[in-house]
Amino acid sequence: MVQEQDELTQDLVFDILSSPRRRYVLYYLRKTGEPVALNDLAEHVAAWENETTVEELSDQERKRVYVSLYQTHIPKLDSVGIVDYDQQSGLVELTDRVHRIDDYLTESSSPIPWQQFYLALAVVSAIMLALVWLDVWIFATIPAVVVGVVITTGFAISASAHYLYWRSQRRQVPGELQDRGG
Repeated sequence: MVQEQDELTQDLVFDILSSPRRRYVLYYLRKTGEPVALNDLAEHVAAWENETTVEELSDQERKRVYVSLYQTHIPKLDSVGIVDYDQQSGLVELTDRVHRIDDYLTESSSPIPWQQFYLALAVVSAIMLALVWLDVWIFATIPAVVVGVVITTGFAISASAHYLYWRSQRRQVPGELQDRGG
């Protein structure tokens, strides 16, 4: 049923990602990196939605999510070629086509271009050090240690601001969905 030649338009991608349940599905499938039984997928999605563990889910919570995934969300993801669902085995897996929506899922939407900011800070620091070392104009009167302290302080403040910004953005993602590097 997948129409591979059809492009994933921005409207279609936004429609696909408009459902938190589908985003949970995509996250879990990426996290596991292998085909997953629909039952297991439904349990993990239900646990995230109900802010509990899989073991503490009620049968009703499991069933509600399973039915929704089975009837609506997995068929939609399958029809656009983002997942492959084998009804015989009950396995769901990501396809290579999922990479077409990566730009919409990454956290590159930061209004602060941190890499450019740090590069500019490094360039300004190098220029300041060169001017002090070459005894140019007013920089000839500034001790090198003061310039070093100013540069170190600048990087420390920038790194702290970057960390606080990152932390505030991370809080917008449910705890279970935060990649803790493991």
